Amino acid sequence: MKPNIGILLKLVATLAFTIMSACVKGLEGTIPVGQIVFFRAIFALLPIIVWFAASGETIRRPPAKNMKRLLLGACAGMGGMFFGFPALAYLPLVNVTVLSYTTPLFTIMLAAFLLKERVRIYRWSAVATGFLGVFVTLAPGLSVSTTSATSIDTLVIIGTAFALAGALCAAFSAIAIRQLNSIEQPSRIVLVYTLTGAIVGLSTCVFGWAVPTISQLLLLIGCGLAGGIGQITMTVSLRHAQASLLAPFDYTTLIWAIALGYLFMSELPTSATIIGAAIVIAAGLFAMWRERRLARMARQEEDSVSC
Repeated sequence: MKPNIGILLKLVATLAFTIMSACVKGLEGTIPVGQIVFFRAIFALLPIIVWFAASGETIRRPPAKNMKRLLLGACAGMGGMFFGFPALAYLPLVNVTVLSYTTPLFTIMLAAFLLKERVRIYRWSAVATGFLGVFVTLAPGLSVSTTSATSIDTLVIIGTAFALAGALCAAFSAIAIRQLNSIEQPSRIVLVYTLTGAIVGLSTCVFGWAVPTISQLLLLIGCGLAGGIGQITMTVSLRHAQASLLAPFDYTTLIWAIALGYLFMSELPTSATIIGAAIVIAAGLFAMWRERRLARMARQEEDSVSC
């Protein structure tokens, strides 16, 4: 393994995914979400096909026993886009990025309820703390008048609901990938997920599509290419470094989101967003540290038993 290369590829992946989100944000909700998902998948296939050709990997049909899990995971991934993309029409890019950090917190919850994993109080406290951070990011959308009546910014609430639903779907997808990684090639997982997105996105044309302008078409193409590059670099990074080492670098998307939001959308994060992000990130890092420690303790127990 080459950890430095793995970290570099992970950083490229986080930048690519943030550019993808920025492209969707630039559409300003004028293009139907199914159409965005379709373009995201179709143009992501271009770098993926180049990747297959350059690596010499053969494209084979996955074993039938894996197809159900692959499709369920892909559908969960599509749910992440169908909910996550509309959130960008209601909230600043950096806020949606912060809310996406709840995915590992949802993953802990799903692992406990679906996989029956034992989750101790430490990780549950991380989940609770993380969602406290989400509430802090919502603070600007809540205001209390002199009469003590609370007014709510409806757009903020709608956008937050979409973003959290997208994070929950992404957590389902993460659980599926966790199970698939031991029985299926990562490259094939990426291909199935992308093809599923193209088919599902295309099927929404019956609900109406928009004819994009030149600028909108460029944003749609950019969304797909960036998403494909992000998938590839993220997958290849895992060949050079352990997932536990790379996981904390997911949070560099906050840096990219602030930079892109400021440069191209004149967006600056509020103090509430920064504080909320710090809380959510701290909770996520603690959950990662705890999970890594428990895994190490389990390996030590296995080694002592085998001896």
